[in-house]
Amino acid sequence: MPPQDRHIRNVLKLFDAHGHRHDRYTLFSDCMELIAISISNSVDIRSRDHREARYLEIVGRYDRPTVEMFPRILGEITMAQESAPGDVLGSIFTALEIHNKNRGQFFTPYPVCQMMAEVTLGDVQSARALIADKGYVSAMEPACGAGAMVIALAQAMLAADINYQRHLHVTAVDIDPRAVHMAYIQFSLLHIPAHVMVGNSLSNEVREHWFTPAHILGGWAARLARPQPHPNEPISEAPVEPRSGLPPRLPSPQPPAPVRPAPARGEQLSLF
Repeated sequence: MPPQDRHIRNVLKLFDAHGHRHDRYTLFSDCMELIAISISNSVDIRSRDHREARYLEIVGRYDRPTVEMFPRILGEITMAQESAPGDVLGSIFTALEIHNKNRGQFFTPYPVCQMMAEVTLGDVQSARALIADKGYVSAMEPACGAGAMVIALAQAMLAADINYQRHLHVTAVDIDPRAVHMAYIQFSLLHIPAHVMVGNSLSNEVREHWFTPAHILGGWAARLARPQPHPNEPISEAPVEPRSGLPPRLPSPQPPAPVRPAPARGEQLSLF
């Protein structure tokens, strides 16, 4: 049995215990948004006020036992990612049977994502050369879902002894706010520097911006804006930081990175 399965089952039990009082689809969606807001408000000062108001609006809909369930779910998700990084929330979402098949909501099995990530990473030496020249590699995911492809790419880099927390930056987009919240949570827990957007990659419409703690704390707004990154930056100058727990508050976060144009129709996850 995969080590994360026990924690996934615990999350499912928590939803089952409260599902008779609330619509399961709405309960899951609100839970994901509350967790995403909690993480964002620990570091993203610019968005804190309106997200805090949104947090209080959502919490006000539920009774005390249900509200107390939300941090327990975050704890189980964190432990699942700590035991075996992967698409934990995609597995939970599918197991709850609340995905909308009519809207084409299907989550790619994580082993398939791992295979695709290895193909995307390709020649490790080429990735190392790009990092040596630029300081990092960038990945674009125009329909990120819960973030499985990005997580698999980060793990593929880690397996190649490349510290993704320092040398990978992700731009991810999805039209479904719920999917964006799920991806944002998982990227945050795995400390993946990322700019996650609610928007339409085909029409270039963007409605919300979510910057992971790794993006803000790592000063990625400045790194991405540099015309010429520092040459010869070491590829793995430090071990990967712990995945569990949230980072400390940031007194003065970096300003948000400029919005990148959305990819053209049919573009897939790619390194550049």
